[in-house]
Amino acid sequence: MSILALVSNGVCDMELSLTVSLAGFLLAAVVIGICGVLMTARAEHLARVTGLGQAVMGAVFIGATTSLSGLVTSGTAAIQGYASLAVSNSLGGIAVQTVFLAVADMVYRRANLEHAATSEANLQQVALLIALLAIPLFAMATPELQIGSIHPASIVLVIAYIGGVKLVSRAYEHPMWQPRITRQTRHEKERERDEWATTRDWLVFAALAAAVATSGWVIAMSGIALSAHLGIQESVVGGVFTAVSTSLPELVIAVAAVRRGALALAVGDVIGGNSFDVLFLSFSDALYLEGSVYAAVGGDELLWIAVTILMSGVLMMGLLRREKFGFANIGFESTLVLGLYAITLATLLLR
Repeated sequence: MSILALVSNGVCDMELSLTVSLAGFLLAAVVIGICGVLMTARAEHLARVTGLGQAVMGAVFIGATTSLSGLVTSGTAAIQGYASLAVSNSLGGIAVQTVFLAVADMVYRRANLEHAATSEANLQQVALLIALLAIPLFAMATPELQIGSIHPASIVLVIAYIGGVKLVSRAYEHPMWQPRITRQTRHEKERERDEWATTRDWLVFAALAAAVATSGWVIAMSGIALSAHLGIQESVVGGVFTAVSTSLPELVIAVAAVRRGALALAVGDVIGGNSFDVLFLSFSDALYLEGSVYAAVGGDELLWIAVTILMSGVLMMGLLRREKFGFANIGFESTLVLGLYAITLATLLLR
């Protein structure tokens, strides 16, 4: 079966023309842009009044919410039998969202973003992401094994994610490590609690999140339709086209957060969204009816998982090194992340 068949089997209507698909894609992107900026402001307020902090708010609430469209895309691909598309969408999304953090670093001109936004919670998130990425790699490298219709690695992923989020939350509430304070380090401001205002912020945040998630889904479906029209191979469609499409909310929110000075929120959104995106693999494995989804993928998916682990390691080194200024006023980690992504794309396309 081809990507064209996938789209026609319920993902979106292939009777739509290329023009209509492109129009839907662009309209949804505009909605994401507007709602993403508004959602960032609400999230910043909620991080203050609830005591969650920007890092946890970005990781758990924004990161998970903006990833819903990608979850739908991977799940739909898996249930239709497209293991490569489902897995590549997850791993490619993690890679491109890490690139978006480098873009946010470019936008923040006062100093390197990783220098100004370092916290124990953000370091914990990167460590969690690396650990989560190692689990499916282990599953891909070992003989196929299933409990019912699910690989044990998928169950371990969910348990590890929940436990990791608890550790991140504790790292914010009771930090055991503090970064050295410099003139470029940004602090979160306290805000008086107003119960009605907090409730209103939650309701508005939920409405905006629903709009972003829905628009992200439209982007994903339009993206698949456009890819089908263009005849691109499955692993590239998932790893590049739909991954970038469904990750646009993270780009908008990260840049908007940086412009507002909510630096920890921007970093937390991207890294937290990346951790949540790994769970796409568990979801895809549960819906893939032809065996273990990990056994059904090949070299392209291994390339994606290798580069995402490498990018995450580079990002952690940047958060620890805390370079104030680097090449083009961005940190060495942002430069390396951009280079790694470019090399990965070139490798896939040249294949």
